[in-house]
Amino acid sequence: MTMMMMRRRLKTVAKGLAMTAGLVAAMTGGASAESRPAKELFGGMKLPARAAPAAYGSYAKGCIAGAVAIPVDGPNWQAMRLSRNRRWGHPQMISLLERLSKDAPSVGWPGILIGDVSQPRGGPMLSGHASHQIGLDADIWLTPMPDRRMSAKEREDLPFTSMLKENKFLTVNDKVWTPAHARLIMLAAGYPQVERIFVNPAIKKKLCDTWTGDRSALGKVRPIYGHDAHFHIRIGCPQGTTGCKPQAAVGPGDGCDKSLAWWFTDEPWAKPKKDPNAKPPKPPRPMQLSDLPKACAVVLQAPSPDSELAATYGGGTTTVSALAAAPARANEAVPAIAAQMPDVPAVVPIPLPRPAGY
Repeated sequence: MTMMMMRRRLKTVAKGLAMTAGLVAAMTGGASAESRPAKELFGGMKLPARAAPAAYGSYAKGCIAGAVAIPVDGPNWQAMRLSRNRRWGHPQMISLLERLSKDAPSVGWPGILIGDVSQPRGGPMLSGHASHQIGLDADIWLTPMPDRRMSAKEREDLPFTSMLKENKFLTVNDKVWTPAHARLIMLAAGYPQVERIFVNPAIKKKLCDTWTGDRSALGKVRPIYGHDAHFHIRIGCPQGTTGCKPQAAVGPGDGCDKSLAWWFTDEPWAKPKKDPNAKPPKPPRPMQLSDLPKACAVVLQAPSPDSELAATYGGGTTTVSALAAAPARANEAVPAIAAQMPDVPAVVPIPLPRPAGY
């Protein structure tokens, strides 16, 4: 063997060892992966992990393999804020969004504007949400879909429309709010796979005061900060999954009780008292890859589909049903993921005291 051939072989071996070391470091929370916050690692991924669909961890601390994108346009939906690349989700979430869009006209809503679902591989986001990490959450604008297809720029620039009065505490603006808004929210809450709908406390109160239809799903509608220009759909962990951490079930009743009244007291909005003699608090530590389920390191390193189109339901067309089977390539199993099921972490603590059933 010539000296030149030996050098080439050594370079090849060294390159292979370096790649293996990088993968192991990511899988074990090594220094190379820990040097960057998890939101940068997951926020930088443009395509999903080519794997069977699986959610790992909890809604606010996890990731997703085998995510698929909802097409930018459908017969009764348009995806918004496309530059965020957050229209990815578990196939069951994407299927539900299409079903909601199809059913919306029956309650007087022309079509839905879809906001953030999840990143291609889930995980923490660079901006915005604490949840939306496992592909089972989605935001729906409280703005009806227009009767034309908006340009990409319009989808970036269209302002949100709050349902609240500007100068009155937690009060719905009846000049903006309509019965169709209520019907759309209650339609979404009525699907059996939906576990929670998050809305502003004022919107929850409006529903409590005015909804005269079936109230059996009203308890799923939960008050939360913000959410005055959109509502948030959360579905449960897909049946048979072992790595997904579910939330506790919503309690009985319609939620129009003390748990709602609490939001109209000072406690949820009071600023924490500061000790003038205390040292300034340290900045919060960013979530690291090692804080997530172990499988998320593997999801991060898994191969991608050939293109965004290959992982989009219907090949990215505007008319194909999202309920049809996803392209096989987007769902091919990655053995490394199946071999390393994670120990699911505890649910992330809620920062402020809230009534049971949040």
